[in-house]
Amino acid sequence: MTPDHARNMRLIGHSDQGGKADGIQVMVHEGFAYIGHLFSQGFSIVDVRDPKNPKPAGYVAAPPNTWNVHLQVADELLLVIHGKDVFADAAFADEANYYKAAAGAALGTAAPNTARNWDAGLAVYDLSTPGQPRRIGFMAVSGGIHRIWWTGGQWAYVSALLDGYTDFIFMTVDMSDPTNPREAGRYALPGMHQAAGETPSWAANRKFGLHHALVSGDIAWGAWRDAGLVVMDVADRANPKLIKHVNWSPPFQGGTHNCLPLTDRDLLVVLDEAVLDDFEDGLKNIWIFDVKDPANPIPLSTMPPPSDASYARKGAHYGPHNIHENRPDTFQSSSLIFSTWQNAGVRIFDISDECLPKEVGALVPPPPRSMMDQRPGKKPIIQSCDIFVDKAGLIYVTDYNAGLYIMEYTG
Repeated sequence: MTPDHARNMRLIGHSDQGGKADGIQVMVHEGFAYIGHLFSQGFSIVDVRDPKNPKPAGYVAAPPNTWNVHLQVADELLLVIHGKDVFADAAFADEANYYKAAAGAALGTAAPNTARNWDAGLAVYDLSTPGQPRRIGFMAVSGGIHRIWWTGGQWAYVSALLDGYTDFIFMTVDMSDPTNPREAGRYALPGMHQAAGETPSWAANRKFGLHHALVSGDIAWGAWRDAGLVVMDVADRANPKLIKHVNWSPPFQGGTHNCLPLTDRDLLVVLDEAVLDDFEDGLKNIWIFDVKDPANPIPLSTMPPPSDASYARKGAHYGPHNIHENRPDTFQSSSLIFSTWQNAGVRIFDISDECLPKEVGALVPPPPRSMMDQRPGKKPIIQSCDIFVDKAGLIYVTDYNAGLYIMEYTG
């Protein structure tokens, strides 16, 4: 398998995930990759102990009309989200119908007690036997969960869609009993709690909802889609409080997806996600902020966009989607940033000079051999999605249609 483009990177292995080649979030633990699906529902397990020859090792089905797109692994446990399988719904065949609307309105949860046909919440699996998850717990969440941040221990942090709210909000979860996770606290931007009489101050086509937050110490750095960056004090996990809300959309395009704190350098890497085909939502950025004072984030620079081809004209999604989040027990760096750019593959940036980041590695896989995405108008174009870098430096990258790629940075 020959990449379309490679610089200081090489392909090591590939898996079609047992024929379910659509991948979203990937976690690697004790020689097994756990991969959420975008169209196949459920999640897959791939044996990656031989990275040159990864082998499908299992699949766990989701309940009807439910997806398990995101997951986390720590403490010999696997946490998996349950939410509505959005793209199986004909109403969202055009992605813009989801990304240009509040989730509560689009999915019908803004009005409490409305009927729904999907499973919603957080599932917990025991991983004491690697590669063989055994479900041991579940926390119901009325509308579902989108993504989790959990690195082990008592506290997990989720983006939760709750009855009566306009979109996903921040929730802290007590994991002290993994068989019975419990909500501890929540935070929503003013205007989101519709059932309490609050009224949004933003337009209906603006997606003011939490994608997810990364927590470092007692600060949660929230990526709030079209609302930008929301910095929260979580010293009291039962009562998260706002430190600062910063939004650069407009004039920029919104879609904030990741906020990665580099605490040793007082920096924050913030990624805005490209969500529409054919460059419809324009150039999205990966930003670097100075956060010496968390109440006053200062933008310093943006990563240079790929220049080796005309990706804006290539088709499908072009632009940032995800970054490696420096989880414990993975590759950790405050100078190398690993990112996916969808039709532009994988890009690695050196931010040793935070004001002048530079691309130091790139790999664009070949077109997918077949299409998992059966929505109208979708084309066989690479869509590098999520990225995970293990302690040894191996890079695991998922694709919406092409499965799991294993790569190496040689720079």
